[in-house]
Amino acid sequence: MVLNDQTKIMSYQPLKVIQNTEKKLPCNIEAEQALIGSILVSNDIYDEISNIIDAQKFFDPIHSKIFSTIEMLISKGLLANPITLKNYFDNNEGLKELGGQEYLIKITKFSTSVKQAIDYANIVHEMHVRRELIKISETVLNDASANEVSNTGEEMIQKAEKSLFDLAERGHFNRSFLKFENALKQTIEMARNAYQNEEGIVGVPTGLTDLDSRLGGMHKQDLIIIAGRPSMGKTALATNIAFHAAKNIAKKGLKSTVAFFSLEMSSEQLSTRILSEQAKIRSNDIRRGKVTEKEFEQFIETSKNIFDLPLYIDETPAITISAISNRSRRIKRLFGLELIVVDYIQLMRSSGDKRNDGRVQEISEITQGLKALAKELDVPVLALSQLSRAVEQRDDKKPQLADLRESGSIEQDADVVMFVYRAAYYLERKEPTLGSIEHTEWRQKMDEIASLAEIMIGKQRHGPTGNVKVEFEAMFTKFKDLEKK
Repeated sequence: MVLNDQTKIMSYQPLKVIQNTEKKLPCNIEAEQALIGSILVSNDIYDEISNIIDAQKFFDPIHSKIFSTIEMLISKGLLANPITLKNYFDNNEGLKELGGQEYLIKITKFSTSVKQAIDYANIVHEMHVRRELIKISETVLNDASANEVSNTGEEMIQKAEKSLFDLAERGHFNRSFLKFENALKQTIEMARNAYQNEEGIVGVPTGLTDLDSRLGGMHKQDLIIIAGRPSMGKTALATNIAFHAAKNIAKKGLKSTVAFFSLEMSSEQLSTRILSEQAKIRSNDIRRGKVTEKEFEQFIETSKNIFDLPLYIDETPAITISAISNRSRRIKRLFGLELIVVDYIQLMRSSGDKRNDGRVQEISEITQGLKALAKELDVPVLALSQLSRAVEQRDDKKPQLADLRESGSIEQDADVVMFVYRAAYYLERKEPTLGSIEHTEWRQKMDEIASLAEIMIGKQRHGPTGNVKVEFEAMFTKFKDLEKK
């Protein structure tokens, strides 16, 4: 008799919930039955599978309703079994068709072990993912066929990519809530990595020893801002850091990359800078062809050495925060991701209606989006920012946090804020008349500070602030450690 009941249950056909498709959607009714039956017998199983599925992942609407009721009862500390569920389904026509409370009792006969229940939960999740993929495909097809002027192809691609990434991330419901012991394990692992590293760096290294010593490298989930006035060397510093990070990835043989979003410079200009720095040939000479045969051979040889560098450059102008997010997710999914660099914030656009709310609100959405992206992808995000002209109005030209354009949101959302400052930039513009005593003094002063620069840490959540002195080779756009005397 039991065998007949089971056979009847296992041959049960789900209620028709999809009326607009000819193809049968992926599902496993038997796995749904066995999973619910197991939970009804032992509520403890719910704790083991609650981070895998929720009520929305069941194909059959009755099973979804049953699971939702089970969740509600367990959350209140009550027992969930066929008897306690009876009152919630007395008037449910769908369950009546299946036999009412008798159906709840029958599916408990499929009760299994915790391990098997987890397997069934994974099957239910897998079927849900497949159905969602079909829905996304249908949405893309409908949007593409609609031929609406307001809905561009690029926007549809971004929408589809976001839907796919969101789908890939579902099921990890316990990600926001982390038991303290697990958080401690992460902290201990971080400390162990720093201890075992001779340089004491646990984050992504910048390539500048003193700066790494002050920061401990660029930490995962951090938003790091490099700010400065034009021609101070922001892009040069960011390019140096990105190159060093990519070189470090290649050296260690890691399956990862660096993503560089260049809104101001083209990929060709960036690669020229990197080659100039590595080959020790002026970038201006390279662009004008003012190089010797030996220098050109050196240039080609250097390019061969860094040809396979895991560095991806996106040169899309006026890119939106959503586009950066989608493309970063794609890079991480396909190649792995170690660091994101954005040059620079003020050239970005917001994704939504904030464009009409003023530039301050738009920048606020952008910085919040960059911080959220850093946390979501578990990587440091290095973003460049311009400074306001207020710096130029002061006798002391050294930048401050208040000099950040739209500083409220940038200062608030950033974990680290660094300023690039070169005194020679301002002194150069005060050149006295050639041949005068003042000019001789000026020349002497210029020779002393021409190659000096400061990276000023104005904010750091994890450590001290302060200034780091470095050397700047303007002809090669390269920052490097200051030689100790």
